Amino acid sequence: MAIKLTKGNKVNLHKSSDSGLGEILINLNWNSRPQNQGFFAKLFGNDKGIDLDLGCLYELKNGKKGTVQALGNCFGSLSREPYVALDGDDRTGESSVGENLRINGNKLSEIKRIIVYTFIYEGIANWQQADAVVTIKYPGAEDIIVNMDSYDSSYKMCGLVLFENVSDTTFSVEKLVQFFPGHSALDREYKWGLRWVPGRK
Repeated sequence: MAIKLTKGNKVNLHKSSDSGLGEILINLNWNSRPQNQGFFAKLFGNDKGIDLDLGCLYELKNGKKGTVQALGNCFGSLSREPYVALDGDDRTGESSVGENLRINGNKLSEIKRIIVYTFIYEGIANWQQADAVVTIKYPGAEDIIVNMDSYDSSYKMCGLVLFENVSDTTFSVEKLVQFFPGHSALDREYKWGLRWVPGRK
């Protein structure tokens, strides 16, 4: 039975073995084709589906900070720093598996914190029609579900989940679902201190 996170609440991940947490999978799935786009949108070719991108900000214990996302081709790595990797980029939202971000939980002691986010790369900023759901999976435990159940925002960026290192023994996981006008605003809110420039994919 899955655990549904409520906003502001935290849960700790549980180790299934002495070797570590194993691979932590964060999956994003959404409805890429809103139903009520209207006749004129279709007539003038403005009925493109919503393209959500999944990514994260990371901070390592050694002080290194950065991002993993398709924008800028920063896909990361599981076997070396930052121990976080994006599987690929679903441009349509029609993939049955959505988009996946993976964290190497066996490198927990190297990681300080991670914020998982999504942003609308293409399409209208209508989160309700996107109906996005985040599922967190890891070995020997129940799935953790994060529903994007806040819709009153025209901002295209959303901080989803915060992972924080707890005494090098586990991660705490907190539901955020907080909206921002862009990457730099999310960065400022959580005091990451990165320098942002426009990117393309």
